[in-house]
Amino acid sequence: MTHIIGQHDCKADSKGRVLLPISLKNQLLPVLKDGFVIKRSVFQQCLELYPKQEFDVLMQKVMKKSKINRKYDAFVRNFVAGMKEVAIDGDSGRLQIPKNLVDFAGIEKEVVLNAVFDKIEIWDKDKYEKVLAEGEKDYADLAEEIFADDE
Repeated sequence: MTHIIGQHDCKADSKGRVLLPISLKNQLLPVLKDGFVIKRSVFQQCLELYPKQEFDVLMQKVMKKSKINRKYDAFVRNFVAGMKEVAIDGDSGRLQIPKNLVDFAGIEKEVVLNAVFDKIEIWDKDKYEKVLAEGEKDYADLAEEIFADDE
């Protein structure tokens, strides 16, 4: 799959329905029929929407780890908490976010869909802007550290 790109501002209605912008929907057309998995993020108070085939790759990595281990057990329980297969309506581009995941992410009305390579982060807009602002001070240092080995 081609990497998904773009940051998109949207609105969620009171039932957790989000209408994807045309530009994002068009990027997802090749995988629309296969469905998606939505889950809580491991590191942030946001959601992650994976095309099903990309999620299957991630699950293979998780399943390769030792299953007879307390830390693995605790991790997997939290990793799969609230996880659900979802569909994006091919005509309207509408996504229904389950209520428990809306609550986890604190999504109210304003939503940011932030494409990150093989997934889409779904954020409450105020939380997203706060996390971005907090990360700006470390951004240059992180870039140097992450890419230092590439020289």
